[in-house]
Amino acid sequence: MLFMFFFIVALAAAAYGIEWLIEQPGKLLLEFADKQYEVSIPVAVAGLLLLIAAIIMVWAIVVALIRLPGRITGGSRERRKAKGLDVISHGLAAVGAGDVAKARKAAGLAEKLIPEEPLTQMLVAQAAQLAGDKTGAAKAFHKMTLNPETKLLGLRGLHIEAKRREDAEAAHHFAAAAHDIAPLPWAGSAVLEHLAASGEWEKAREALEKSVSSKAIDLPSAQKLRAVIETAMAIQKEREHPHEALHLARQALKRRPGFTPAATTAARVLIRHGDQKQALKLIEAVWTTDPHPDLAEVYLQALPEETNTQRVARMERLAKMASNAPESRHIVAQAALAARDFDKAREALAPLLASGQHPTAHTCLLMAEIEDAEHGPSGPVREWLARGSRAPRDPAWIADGTVSRRWLPLSPVTGRLDAFEWKTPPHSAQHLTEEGRPNIPAAFLARPEQAPQITAQAVES
Repeated sequence: MLFMFFFIVALAAAAYGIEWLIEQPGKLLLEFADKQYEVSIPVAVAGLLLLIAAIIMVWAIVVALIRLPGRITGGSRERRKAKGLDVISHGLAAVGAGDVAKARKAAGLAEKLIPEEPLTQMLVAQAAQLAGDKTGAAKAFHKMTLNPETKLLGLRGLHIEAKRREDAEAAHHFAAAAHDIAPLPWAGSAVLEHLAASGEWEKAREALEKSVSSKAIDLPSAQKLRAVIETAMAIQKEREHPHEALHLARQALKRRPGFTPAATTAARVLIRHGDQKQALKLIEAVWTTDPHPDLAEVYLQALPEETNTQRVARMERLAKMASNAPESRHIVAQAALAARDFDKAREALAPLLASGQHPTAHTCLLMAEIEDAEHGPSGPVREWLARGSRAPRDPAWIADGTVSRRWLPLSPVTGRLDAFEWKTPPHSAQHLTEEGRPNIPAAFLARPEQAPQITAQAVES
């Protein structure tokens, strides 16, 4: 509304000005090339306006002619870009569908149409990966690193390719380069795992703290990894720097309560320095919530001077702290077997053998040992061995399909940190634990004359 008002006022002012100009007396005299031209003021003004209009029109035509090739080229470029993006879209769909031929064809066409488009190199790289062309994929990812917009994507692609060809140093180089640009979770994790695999635990801890400060990792996950790194450091320092190792192990337990590797490490350090009482107290505190055979093994190491009967009493006391756990019944049976108290050993295992229960291989092996120790080689021994070969497997430390007798901070297969879990191994596990006996602590077998060993070959037979 305000605009219309000002427009009407301006129009009225212009009309008034023109009328005033027409009414003015006088003429305009122009002398040019010895000739004189005399016109009235209104005619002169009209001529001037026509001249200005002609100049503007000619200028517009000249500019339009100058810009015409650019417009034609620009239109063609836009059409090429639109076609190229459509090709990329179809190419990425082909990659997702696993159509190698269609993906590579789309990648080649996209490089012709819009080679400077970042998505083009992404399609080229993925098509090459799909076709198994490692060299082509690496070249495409390298081109992506030359563009600031796609540099991080290119570095990740190069990192993945380096891992596939098992070039750890190159993979670390690309991950570190990406990590220096931005605190990305994948880059931080890769750098951390490389340092851990190299045994550089101090640097690994620093890298983890950097990821935490940049919020590349959530706090609960960071706490778990801190506990793993501190436990690994404690194991590394256990003999030469026991006080520091004990501090690290206890710190790991605070971060991750019930973490068996940290508890066993701390207990071993305490035992080595004569503080058996604190070691027993620590293990008992953890056993209450997380009973584990590794804890029982260290628990026995703290009782070197006690008799077999005293050990049975100790094991019974420890078992009461988690009475429903199979591990509790196993440790009592093992201690009773070492003391040749066969009735108590059978009594401890009875609930695991009751009707409706499915005893594990460890339970069956223990029953075979009891029969063998009391009666010698006999039918019941062979029966329990045969039953054990068919029984469910006992939990073990497992990472990426690999079974380990001892906990390790990272996977020996992928290098992943905190990969080992205590769980039942799959049938496809790469190997069994030491001596084919996943859960029998070595301390229970320290007196072979009292507790005859049963080998893995016997179980398999």
